[in-house]
Amino acid sequence: YALVDYQTAYFKANYPVAFLAASMTLDIHNTDKLNTFRQELDRLHIALLPPDVNRSDPVFSVETGEDGTQAIRYALGAIKGVGVEAMRGLVAAREAGGPFADPFDLARRVDLRSMNKRLWENMIRAGAFDALEPNRARLHGAVDTLHGHGSAEAAERSSGQSSLFGGAGGGLETPALPEIPDWDMMERLKHEFEAIGFYLSAHPLDSFNTARVGAVPSGQLADRVKGGATQIKMAGVVMSKREMSTRNGGRMAFVVLSDASGVFEVTLFSEVLAAARPLLDGGTPLLLTVDLQSNGDMMRLTCQRIEPLDEAVARSGLGLTIFLGDGKAVKPLHALLEREGQGRGRVNLMVPLGDGREAEIVLPRGYAIGAKTRAALRSTQGVVDVREV
Repeated sequence: YALVDYQTAYFKANYPVAFLAASMTLDIHNTDKLNTFRQELDRLHIALLPPDVNRSDPVFSVETGEDGTQAIRYALGAIKGVGVEAMRGLVAAREAGGPFADPFDLARRVDLRSMNKRLWENMIRAGAFDALEPNRARLHGAVDTLHGHGSAEAAERSSGQSSLFGGAGGGLETPALPEIPDWDMMERLKHEFEAIGFYLSAHPLDSFNTARVGAVPSGQLADRVKGGATQIKMAGVVMSKREMSTRNGGRMAFVVLSDASGVFEVTLFSEVLAAARPLLDGGTPLLLTVDLQSNGDMMRLTCQRIEPLDEAVARSGLGLTIFLGDGKAVKPLHALLEREGQGRGRVNLMVPLGDGREAEIVLPRGYAIGAKTRAALRSTQGVVDVREV
């Protein structure tokens, strides 16, 4: 055992990227362990690149960038409901015929008998097709079309026939993808979480200024305890919940949440649990007031209050400066802000005048500014940037 421990430590110290890629492959179907490895990668400043049908292997692999920096590419086989064996066929088709040009090219070249509808949907939700089609909602809505087109092409090849409407390659005409808007950031991350098991490309809290409401990152808990803190605020998104009965017949719950710096568990007793239960199942970013108790290396977080983070941020008087590419965005911005209603958030517009000059327009009233509002503002045509003030 001592020799194995020595060899393991040696490889981790001298070849950390390859070692962690191999370790993640060993636990490829254990999302809890993969999330733990992701946190270790963050600590070591090693990038975990998203899944990509033109770059990923069935298992986790080492990828070297143009600057020589090594990173780990997420495994296609680690996406929920996908599996390593099905992805071996996809990668074999890619190696035989070169990178896939678009989603329909992939549908034509892979063996669709090993790629069912759920597999396609989870690969799209995980972002594996982003390099071919960045609008995940659009591609997700076209799964039946993709699968049907690939099946028709396979049937035509088998029969030796060609389509009257074929192009230069003699195949069927490529259908058009539906014209639908992409998911907003929160919905996109929700789908990604369900397909991967944790947040990979971003975190739902990234769009919040959690410091404005006094939230402490989970990575700073140990320092706060050492500093004598007994009660703090924390922000997070629920990852799992386990309820049980207490000795006196009440209910309590252990809730695991994540923030941008890690994962933490809080205990909710009956009164707080009863009031907070509706908030624990919807993937809503939350603000928690917790009591800290430390016993040696053990730390216990007991929740005293929970509320939606969006509401807490809106009450804090968050302000925004919105930079416009031109004046055409003013009207849709006005309609969006009016729909959100009155609040404490101040809004300034920066409108270009030409010759490098800008005009600042200070809106006369305050608005309710939440995460969905900020996401909608950023996606509005003509908006260049949105900054918190």
